[in-house]
Amino acid sequence: MSEHFNTGRALATKEADVWRGKFGTKYSERNLFNAAELDRTYVEKYGLTRTALNQSCLVDIPRSSSILEVGCNLGNQLILLKQMGFENLTGIEIHSDIVKEAQTRVPWAHVSEGSALNIPFGDASFDMVCTSGLLIHIAPRDLETVMNEIHRCARSWIWGLEYYAPQTTEITYRGLSGLLWKADFARLYTDGFPDLELVSEQRLKYVADDNVDSMFLLRRNNGPR
Repeated sequence: MSEHFNTGRALATKEADVWRGKFGTKYSERNLFNAAELDRTYVEKYGLTRTALNQSCLVDIPRSSSILEVGCNLGNQLILLKQMGFENLTGIEIHSDIVKEAQTRVPWAHVSEGSALNIPFGDASFDMVCTSGLLIHIAPRDLETVMNEIHRCARSWIWGLEYYAPQTTEITYRGLSGLLWKADFARLYTDGFPDLELVSEQRLKYVADDNVDSMFLLRRNNGPR
């Protein structure tokens, strides 16, 4: 995987068009939560709050760290990070109308329109780059490009919470195909980038069924310890 800025990748994929449209708007409407509401949804899903998961995973990350969330949507995770004491927060989101809403909702963060296929920041621009339910919506043909972009922009850490499966597995999403895939994303990162090491991973089994998600933290071996 290359570390060079990806200036040539087309951004008009069929999946991107779906997320930029009404489907993406409805997704945001379903997932607009304040911090307490978001924590309750995580307790229902995993038996743990998102706040507790974040605190256990990010306990050693300096609160002065600059953080970019790729696919920040309306800023739910940015709100939780701010509550944890992180102040230098940035997000990019593909849907222009949602960007405007997020800018109003989290005015203390820097939210702008941007695609995971071509992140609009330079190499090593952030101490940490994170995703929450973003990689699962990237088509396998584009996943290497997106992971390369995240790696390129991350100076020290990559943090994620994504659906987990030992092998890449497509899942029908709201009756549609071609919009959701489970995978072992932590392993895909470490397999693809020799300078990444897995600091921690928590497999999160659902309360109601046998589905599993993964929260993972990776460190570039040139980053702080």
